[in-house]
Amino acid sequence: MSEETGEPGARPIPIRLVAADALEGLVAELPGAQAAWVRANGFRARLGTALALPGAGGSVERVLVGWGTGAQRRRERLHLGSFARTAPAGSYRLEGDLSPGEAEQAALGWMLGRYRFDRYKSDSAPKEGDMEADLETPEGVDGTRLGLIAEGVFITRDLINTPANEMGPEALERAARRIAERHGARVEVTTGEALLEANLPLIHAVGRAGPQAPRLIDLSWGNADDPAVTLVGKGVCFDTGGLNLKPGGSMALMKKDMGGGATVLGLAHMIMGLGLGLRLRVLIPAVENSVSSDAMRPGDVLTSRKGLSVEINNTDAEGRLVLADALALASEEDPALIIDMATLTGAARVALGPDLPPFFTDDEALAAELTAASEQAADPIWRLPLWPAYEGDIEPGIADLDNAPKGGFAGSITAALFLKRFVDRAPWVHFDVYGWTPKARPGRPKGGECQAARAVLALLEARYGGPE
Repeated sequence: MSEETGEPGARPIPIRLVAADALEGLVAELPGAQAAWVRANGFRARLGTALALPGAGGSVERVLVGWGTGAQRRRERLHLGSFARTAPAGSYRLEGDLSPGEAEQAALGWMLGRYRFDRYKSDSAPKEGDMEADLETPEGVDGTRLGLIAEGVFITRDLINTPANEMGPEALERAARRIAERHGARVEVTTGEALLEANLPLIHAVGRAGPQAPRLIDLSWGNADDPAVTLVGKGVCFDTGGLNLKPGGSMALMKKDMGGGATVLGLAHMIMGLGLGLRLRVLIPAVENSVSSDAMRPGDVLTSRKGLSVEINNTDAEGRLVLADALALASEEDPALIIDMATLTGAARVALGPDLPPFFTDDEALAAELTAASEQAADPIWRLPLWPAYEGDIEPGIADLDNAPKGGFAGSITAALFLKRFVDRAPWVHFDVYGWTPKARPGRPKGGECQAARAVLALLEARYGGPE
């Protein structure tokens, strides 16, 4: 998306969003040939559908994009992403009476819909003379802000989509360093046996069997006097399940098990690029959960940074272990807010599906703010309870905590309750994200996805704004 697009002097092609109940009125106003064209093509203004109207000499005079019904628009506000993905090369602009929020969401849908991940395709290189489809920044929309948001989403998508043979802990560290260098942030990394010296034993235990050394990536940015916000992201770059080996079908998408780490890096890019008035810290425990002679075993009891002992009843419940040490470390600084993001449980997908990440917090005001921010950003999330009656499920017989309660019920809730034991004082929210779009949707191509980050950004913008 740009302020000026296309060939010098070229006229941007107008895009008209057409609500289903306004279609007949619009067709009645069109020249006869165009009205006949609309009817002949069976255009019904269904949400995201598109039809080009012919002009003189075979040119395109205008594109009609279906805006559907009000209920459909509330469900799918990035609808322009459908047309953006298939739009012929050229320059476009939105026309019509759109509110600032509608124009912004349409423009963001366009930008997110243009994403491609084709680095492994042999014919992916642009050819001479190729021209992208581009959308002029709508009036009243901050194109720079939207560009930073889209870029952050793309960072996350690229990291998740990259296969594990090229996105291990070392590569995730390099990605964090690139983002830090761009924004003048600082990065410290604790690697391998140094994790034990730094009292990060659970991160070490999960990752010690991997081909690359486990590590904690610690990025910091901002002014010392600003409120501190810490983001924690699960960075399990591949999850075999450990000795509790996953079946092949369950292992197929495990390159995305670092989706929480990828998401907080994309969000950090947005925060730093927008210059929000906060002091940011990003903690990513980056490991591979592998099988080798020194892999942790079912039945082992491990002691965490916080001093709580954990009985390992399933080595495939490793994400909460690495997060536990990182959350304990985050709490020691007593920040104004701690947010963790993790591809943590299949139970969350069973409960809410792939598109709706649950979040957990016992801070009622924070929950209300997040819900409002989610609606504003068109980035869906849903609150689930930290149900205290299930606390006993995470308490085994011989240790303080059980990493994999038996019974199969409320798995996302018991995982959140486990994490809560490692957070002291600071307001905290946990997101159990999927990090993946299994079926292409408007603005969301199939593949890695940046979930909940835009909702969190809207919350942080409301709280901390930008620089003076």
